[in-house]
Amino acid sequence: MLTEWEDPLIWRRDRRNTITVQSNPIPGVTLPTLRDSVLAEIESIPLPIGYTMEWGGEYEDTVDSQAALIPGVIPAVAIMAFIIVALFNAMRPPLVILLTLPFIVIGMVAGLLPTGTPFGFLALLGAMSLIGMMIKNSIVLLDQVNINISEGMGRYEAVMESAVSRLRPVGLAAATTVLGVVPLIQDPFWIGLAITVMSGLTFGTLLTMILVPVLYATLYRLEAAVPVHENVEE
Repeated sequence: MLTEWEDPLIWRRDRRNTITVQSNPIPGVTLPTLRDSVLAEIESIPLPIGYTMEWGGEYEDTVDSQAALIPGVIPAVAIMAFIIVALFNAMRPPLVILLTLPFIVIGMVAGLLPTGTPFGFLALLGAMSLIGMMIKNSIVLLDQVNINISEGMGRYEAVMESAVSRLRPVGLAAATTVLGVVPLIQDPFWIGLAITVMSGLTFGTLLTMILVPVLYATLYRLEAAVPVHENVEE
């Protein structure tokens, strides 16, 4: 009597027999970095007819999660735009905020590139959170402009005074957020979110206090008040 070996379990995926190869990165190396280091070699493996190869694990979860975010982005943007327009009852202040947002990419890239951190799913979540923080800072500044104008201040002077008076609260709020995510840097799973928020918010805060007043003055075509000097004849 001959003994024949057979597999007690047959793993299937989408009703097809599947062989799963698993690995974990070494400490300090993120999964996207590990995948990039072996991507070319693995995809160059010749496969027999009828065999296919797919990437799973965290890479698959990241791709699926990013795709799942897309249907909710458009309604969220529409709602935020409606709230901002209703808050200021005008079109130019929301336009100032909209023109400021793309520049926060500079801050995120300045943090991600030197550290070699990939822009994964958690970094994407950090970027989305960062957009909300930037909109909040801009609203605080522009709302102070309206308050100053309602108190009888000229529009140009209102912008300048608002930028000066809101510098401390906006800066302190950004500093507390940046310091709050510092402990996440040592975790390879959360480092993408931490770097994105830290670098993006640091640069974005400076951007808010400089670019928002500049764009506001540009769209409203404001000019600095020229002091009048009286000539006194002796």
